[in-house]
Amino acid sequence: MASAVADWGVKTRPAGSAAVAELEGVSKSYGQTRALSGVNLTVRAGELVALLGPNGAGKTTAVKLMLGLLPPDAGKVRVFGQDPTQPANRVRTGTMLQVGRAPETLRVREHIDLFSSYYPAPMPMDAVLAAAGLTGLEDRLFADLSGGQRQRVLFALAICGNPDLLFLDEPTAGLDVEARRMVWEQVRRLLGQGKSVLLTTHYLEEADALADRIVVIHKGGIIAEGTAEEIKARTTGRKMRFRSALTLADLQRMPGVTSVREDRDAFELTTAAPESVARELLLRDTTLSGLEITSAGLEEAFLSLTRKD
Repeated sequence: MASAVADWGVKTRPAGSAAVAELEGVSKSYGQTRALSGVNLTVRAGELVALLGPNGAGKTTAVKLMLGLLPPDAGKVRVFGQDPTQPANRVRTGTMLQVGRAPETLRVREHIDLFSSYYPAPMPMDAVLAAAGLTGLEDRLFADLSGGQRQRVLFALAICGNPDLLFLDEPTAGLDVEARRMVWEQVRRLLGQGKSVLLTTHYLEEADALADRIVVIHKGGIIAEGTAEEIKARTTGRKMRFRSALTLADLQRMPGVTSVREDRDAFELTTAAPESVARELLLRDTTLSGLEITSAGLEEAFLSLTRKD
């Protein structure tokens, strides 16, 4: 698979600092609902920006604005320095939207042929099939594919035109672990060729593994931005996991506890004072067991940031 993808002859480009997509002071509302408010967001050449946020935070709206599918109410949207609706821009972008669909009566190969025809220098068919894990499925009707296979076809349609800028909105939703890792590998390969990617995902492991920069959006505004390590540093606490006879409500009321959730037969909580919380836990529950204390990760940082208000 690797040779089929690597040998299609596209000239690689080093990552640069030029902006390829920008939102500048952008606001967007749907009726009385404000989706974005004064947002500034930049995707630079050769980087992957992961846009994270709870459901309804404004992620998909930001993507659609950059694609020219929505006009802003205020502010400026630029892709390659121009209006994103310009045809010259659209042949340099690839898109995989969360709610993407494809005609069910076409075969996989026919879908890729059709989308490739929209671009001046598309990837060869064999390279696209290999990159999306579709080799051997090219003559299968879209209607006969599983959910994960359909998702891989949509990924193939996003990359088949050899775009300079790729929008991936929840690209691995519904994929198993192996298929998800395959998509990660292909995204890294595209980045190595100097492509730029804007990724939205609910898989924080995905953002941690792929992103050069993470942008956290909440209630229509950007609340944090930086590398994965910088975002994690915003949460100085530790993660504690244990089994306890205490209730979730008991744990939520304990001093020093930032967040807590149930995970199968155990609890996971974050705290900036693990020693004092551990002592309090042992005092309140002498049957407490399986106590583990680790550094907080991206998930804990994300929850801490988005639960502040």
